[in-house]
Amino acid sequence: MKKVNSYDLLGNIAVVRFPKDFKKVEKKKFAENLLKEQRVIKTVLEKKGKIKGRLRKLSTNYIAGEKIKEVLYKENNCLFRFHIDKTYFSPRLSNERKEIAEKIKKGDKVLVMFAGIAPLPIVIAKNSLAREIFSNEINREANKYAKLNIELNKVKNKVKLLPGDIKKVAEKICKGEVNIRGTLVPSEFDVIAMPRPQLKDSFLEFAFKLSKKGTRIFYYDFCLVNEKEKIVEKIKAEAKKFKKKIKILKIKNAGEIAPYKIRLRIDFRVE
Repeated sequence: MKKVNSYDLLGNIAVVRFPKDFKKVEKKKFAENLLKEQRVIKTVLEKKGKIKGRLRKLSTNYIAGEKIKEVLYKENNCLFRFHIDKTYFSPRLSNERKEIAEKIKKGDKVLVMFAGIAPLPIVIAKNSLAREIFSNEINREANKYAKLNIELNKVKNKVKLLPGDIKKVAEKICKGEVNIRGTLVPSEFDVIAMPRPQLKDSFLEFAFKLSKKGTRIFYYDFCLVNEKEKIVEKIKAEAKKFKKKIKILKIKNAGEIAPYKIRLRIDFRVE
């Protein structure tokens, strides 16, 4: 049988990216063998196409096993429930979430943009001494699961949902118009995490609007392995445009997403 290099395991669901020349019968045979060899796996799905746009929805086809697409996934002492096709979640960012949580200081007020089903806000809440974490996401279905996950992990006292387009949300925050259950959202944050999808807009404008002197920003982007400096220069140009001085703290390869193309994390501080 032709080789399948890897697959993502989400709870008891395996999501497989098959080679283009795989026939339907070969996919079925691989899936059935996987179910026999890995008893923890109950469902095998085929990943179709690429994750696109701000909603970052994935398209999958059922191949074998139980016909389910809702997952209960565990990582970093946290539990997450989500629907594979309706919401974005990457198990490959587990170590990234842990590393960022370890960088949070006692009493920090944290904003997570593009938070999805809230894995990063919840990992921060359960693994740091942050005072408050605000979870922003535009996908309504993801926000429903985020609310469920906040309750599931018993962090309602720390994690607050800020649903909607970050452009509009940031504008309201700057005007002091955002109130959650009687609590006014701060106009400036100690930490801003930006696990962005692959979009043209950097959204750094809104991070700068909600930052202050000393704010640490964890910014994600995508580039070829030899183009890291271009991303750094883009951040510096954006900072200059919005009259912010910054200091680059760390440049990190946060995972390969295609041959010679990486997810890049750049940590910097507003000076």
